[in-house]
Amino acid sequence: MAAHADWSLDPRKRWISVARLSGGAWRAEAPVPVGDVAALLPRLLKGGGPVALGLDLPLGLPREYARHLPEPDFPAFLRGLAARPGFFAVSAGLDTVSRERPFYPARGVRGMTRAAHAAALGMDGPLGLSRLCDRATAERPAGAPLFWTLGANQSGKAAIAAWRDWLLPALGAGLPVSLWPFEGGLRALLAPGRAALAEVYPAEALRQCGLRLPGSKRAQGPRRALAPALRAAMDARRVLSSPALAAAVADGFGADAAGEDRFDSVVGLLGLVGVLDGARPDFVPDDPWVRRWEGWVLGQTALPRG
Repeated sequence: MAAHADWSLDPRKRWISVARLSGGAWRAEAPVPVGDVAALLPRLLKGGGPVALGLDLPLGLPREYARHLPEPDFPAFLRGLAARPGFFAVSAGLDTVSRERPFYPARGVRGMTRAAHAAALGMDGPLGLSRLCDRATAERPAGAPLFWTLGANQSGKAAIAAWRDWLLPALGAGLPVSLWPFEGGLRALLAPGRAALAEVYPAEALRQCGLRLPGSKRAQGPRRALAPALRAAMDARRVLSSPALAAAVADGFGADAAGEDRFDSVVGLLGLVGVLDGARPDFVPDDPWVRRWEGWVLGQTALPRG
């Protein structure tokens, strides 16, 4: 099974798309709400087969932060957060930012900058807040740093919601979960009854599929206009749509605020399937910081500029 979850702090904007391999093709269903996060992995693992789960959220830490940690790698650090609930508290001001409490800012304040945030964490400059995979490449602009929690271009809130409320309880309960790329290649992690989790960004997957929206993904019109090209990309990935998914694609995934999230969950699924089927390489830079601490975006082959 392949699945991709578009995650958010707001449970109403968490949607998941699922596809099952059958007869040489992936049979995909329409996106559905993630729902109860505690039930997500048991539900996906119910059939006993291997599960590849893409997540639209950071899995990893910037090396400038990780270099001060005693743990050997990110999975060990993540498991240890169960004993450090203060880690997830978002600071309102720089006076409470520390390595034990790195997320900032809780709200907009005058004079806040990423440079000041980095300095409060003991980093030399704002670039230290970013992982290698967050930095701009020749193909796309930079992504938001993990610990930044303000504005539309941020991923910190989704990371907090997923790590604290879902991943930590799942790991604590002993659910069979592996984290790509820290614990191995994606296909090597796919074992019966186990879920391999990988960071998949819909914006990156969109480029990997050769797709380009004719406008904002937040509007139904551009998503609807992309429908023919999206169907062609699905055909190229051997993804067969259920009637409900075909209708959603044709309609641009609806006019409500969650339309962009349903769209992202399907695009992310296509990116994941592309790597599973070999259309895209399971590439990870040969960098020990990336492989042990920072992680990588599945299917991304472009390295940062410079």
